[in-house]
Amino acid sequence: MPATRHGAKRLHGLRQILLSSHIVSGTAGAGQSRSYSTALNYHLDSPDNNPKMKWEFSTTNMERVKEILSHYPSNYKQSAVIPLLDLAQQQHGGWLPVSAMNEIARVIEVAPIRVYEVATFYSMFNRTKVGKYHLLVCGTTPCMIRGSRDIEDALLKHLGVKRNEVTKDGLFSVGEMECMEDVTPKRVVEIVEMLRRGEAPPDGTQNPNRIRSGPQGGNTTLLSEPKPPPCRDLDAC
Repeated sequence: MPATRHGAKRLHGLRQILLSSHIVSGTAGAGQSRSYSTALNYHLDSPDNNPKMKWEFSTTNMERVKEILSHYPSNYKQSAVIPLLDLAQQQHGGWLPVSAMNEIARVIEVAPIRVYEVATFYSMFNRTKVGKYHLLVCGTTPCMIRGSRDIEDALLKHLGVKRNEVTKDGLFSVGEMECMEDVTPKRVVEIVEMLRRGEAPPDGTQNPNRIRSGPQGGNTTLLSEPKPPPCRDLDAC
């Protein structure tokens, strides 16, 4: 118990340091800001997200749960945690309350922490409310060097929200993830307005000088059909 109390005090102290640093950075002057990794996020009970809330799969989704579990041996139900988290998130409007994660833990017969650690690791799982269109900007160092913060700032300014906030109409929210796209501040605003009008943006890269995930200027490798192995029967080779 003393060790537990000591750890709790250390965690509380770290939280206070981060909060005070955030306040100072926000008032230090124009153009100065600091960003903290979303890895420091943790769950805080709220009226619409707490363990006391009852959550269960719908009748239709419960059939899908059974179908998903059928793909795994009965003693490896925990292997279904990712597809079940995805199913729960779809049912709950694009995000996962803690009660949904607890229900998944019950279904696959593991401790809740085993579900939490998966849900907090993958950025595809949202543990707070998101908009109908959840816009994600890369936060890695290479993309920051190439202007990803300018893209995020353009989105936040255009939508009038902060990171991880939802617009009043419930349509948009902005988050952070690993790199997936090649856009500009101007292009992200255009994409937002297309979504607002109910239009679907084109798939793939938004850079007109690239084709899908290929490099700018065109592919330089894999320009022909790959050669087959000289012998498919390994025993006869």
